[in-house]
Amino acid sequence: MQDVKDRLAREVAKDCKTVEDVHNTLKDLFRRTLQEILETEMSDHLGYEKHSVEGNNSGNSRNGYSRKTIQTRMGETELAIPRDRNGEFEPHIIKKYEKNASELEQQIIAMYAKGMSTRDIEAHMRDIYGIDVSAELVSKITDKVMPLVTEWQCRPLERIYPIVFLDAIHFKVRKDNRIVTKAAYSVLGLDVQGRKDILGIWIGESETASFWLSVCNDLKNRGVEDILIASKDGLTGFSEAINSVFPRTSIQLCVIHQIRNSMKYISFKDRKPVMADLKQVYQAATLDEAEFAFEMFKEKWGKKFPLVIRSWENNWLELTTYFAFPREIRRLIYTTNTVEAYHRQLRKITKTKTAFPTDDALRKIVYLATMEITKKWTMPVQNWAECISQFAIQYGDRLSGAL
Repeated sequence: MQDVKDRLAREVAKDCKTVEDVHNTLKDLFRRTLQEILETEMSDHLGYEKHSVEGNNSGNSRNGYSRKTIQTRMGETELAIPRDRNGEFEPHIIKKYEKNASELEQQIIAMYAKGMSTRDIEAHMRDIYGIDVSAELVSKITDKVMPLVTEWQCRPLERIYPIVFLDAIHFKVRKDNRIVTKAAYSVLGLDVQGRKDILGIWIGESETASFWLSVCNDLKNRGVEDILIASKDGLTGFSEAINSVFPRTSIQLCVIHQIRNSMKYISFKDRKPVMADLKQVYQAATLDEAEFAFEMFKEKWGKKFPLVIRSWENNWLELTTYFAFPREIRRLIYTTNTVEAYHRQLRKITKTKTAFPTDDALRKIVYLATMEITKKWTMPVQNWAECISQFAIQYGDRLSGAL
């Protein structure tokens, strides 16, 4: 076989003076090879060679050719697809409706998933394969993933999730000839093995209790029976919704978001001492210590920053849920950093998109980017063995059969 390849290479090299000559010769050789394979497939299908007398009165015979242009790594290649009189011949090397011999569609989808703009994809296809790919064609090709998006969003989930994280990331989307801001609400779950998974992404313009109720019911309908802890940003209406669907779930409001919101109302010169006093609250060893430190904080800063005090008091129950757990679990749930890290990766991939033409276009890129990101989520989160041991002690009845 190697000798044949060597002889072929020498024959090709004889008449080639430039790289372009080599490319054109190989392209022609590639076309002829495909054509020969098609003829062989037709002979196998009919049971006799071309022009053979065995075909007389056989009930089927060759019936000319149909022209077909396919995209290959060599560029466009025109083939003559053999036909039989009974219309039964189906070539194997180039399927009947296939126009792509080198999985270019998968490559375009992969590039789109990595955040490449349609202009970049168009330039890449032209430079590497010598073919023109318009923005419309890229859109049509990537639209083929929409059934996968629907299937993924409706897939069955685990029965129990010890922890789920909820947060939103915002994008610009065109609507009625104007650009509006829409949020992609993400739910990231940790299963009993400590592995991360995106349970779903919901696109919406506003947060309401009814919206979150539909999300919680969606999770329940897909098989989720229990959630031990939900760590969230200040999502309007979520607490009421999850309490109606998963009434035994403990809710932890992100402490880091609470601190950031508090800093908006504090003058620059006071931020350092205020932060030092707040640390005594959220870094306390026990809930009693945290309550005592907060009383001291109120006495010192209450008159100067009443809005900050009122916010902490209104959210106190959900801000202090993590004090009921050991340090390993506290580190996981007191902030939504786990889902925010996912959103940062998502933002890197989508940064080339200034505005999406439709909600479906947004769903498409978020899904493809999520598939890329989650490929690396194969290991449990840090210190999960200690965490699940604590959960087993505190929630033994609710975790029965899941471990």
